[in-house]
Amino acid sequence: MGGVWTYAQDSGYTSGQSLVGFTVEATDGAIGHVDRQQDQPGRQHLVVDTGVWVFGKSVLIPAGAVTGIDPETRTVKVSSTQEEIKAAPRFTTDSETADDDYLSAVGAYYVALRRPLAP
Repeated sequence: MGGVWTYAQDSGYTSGQSLVGFTVEATDGAIGHVDRQQDQPGRQHLVVDTGVWVFGKSVLIPAGAVTGIDPETRTVKVSSTQEEIKAAPRFTTDSETADDDYLSAVGAYYVALRRPLAP
């Protein structure tokens, strides 16, 4: 599934590191806490409990969207804005973490966000 499902080398992630409970910050503010994480090669991602921020829902964020991890402050920074995360394909059940069609849609969405805008 490609690079969007793998932590960048400069993200601060170390293999086997638990991020559960860490606060997740978009580029424009906090969005919630890591509830679960998947470390399967090629499918690394975080399931973030957004609390009431997105009407009590969780969101799935690919590891490639993580730009920084600070173990001291227990914070994960991601490359997207709050609105971009709200607009991502909706996460509803854990079974979706193994659904290739769902993961492809999420991956394509986050890859599209990384493309520079045409001048």
